[in-house]
Amino acid sequence: MVALVEAVQKGILQDLAAVAVVFSNKPAAPGLATAAALGCATASLASQGKKRAEFDAEVVELLNRYAPDYIVLAGYMRILSPTFIRAFAGRILNIHPADTHQHQGLHAYEWAFDNQLPETKITVHLVDEGLDTGPILAQQAVDLRGAATLAEVERRGLAVEHQLYAATLAELIEKERHAEPAEASRGQSSA
Repeated sequence: MVALVEAVQKGILQDLAAVAVVFSNKPAAPGLATAAALGCATASLASQGKKRAEFDAEVVELLNRYAPDYIVLAGYMRILSPTFIRAFAGRILNIHPADTHQHQGLHAYEWAFDNQLPETKITVHLVDEGLDTGPILAQQAVDLRGAATLAEVERRGLAVEHQLYAATLAELIEKERHAEPAEASRGQSSA
């Protein structure tokens, strides 16, 4: 999240994007204080004890007040319900520290380390109703040769994650911007 906010404030996303809100399902999440310190609006709703679909409906209502073009998941460690996914269909991005065709779900860096992979891939994808099964927008290899510890695997992967996520979002926004004039000339409107 911090890398994305910094990319908006002074990096590749500057003049392309704005952070509408940083949201967490944990009101005491340290990331909310960090986001506020970076000048971002923040919001939270506690998910504990709530049914997933009901909670996600509340989140959809809250997020719609901020009118986001995209939902960019960064450290949001909950499986999204169809209620949420359908509300923002085709506009939810996630980053996964593995090739999603090889490993879905949690502990991807551990999986790469335990299997002594010579490389892993960081994947940015659209979120669908499966677990890490949505269309891949971008991938970048991470060289793991010589990484003797899990911490080293994570360090190498995070360096790529922080760059790739912002670059992929910038590319997506640029494509959308260039598509809008063509759609307008055909009499279509864009959402």
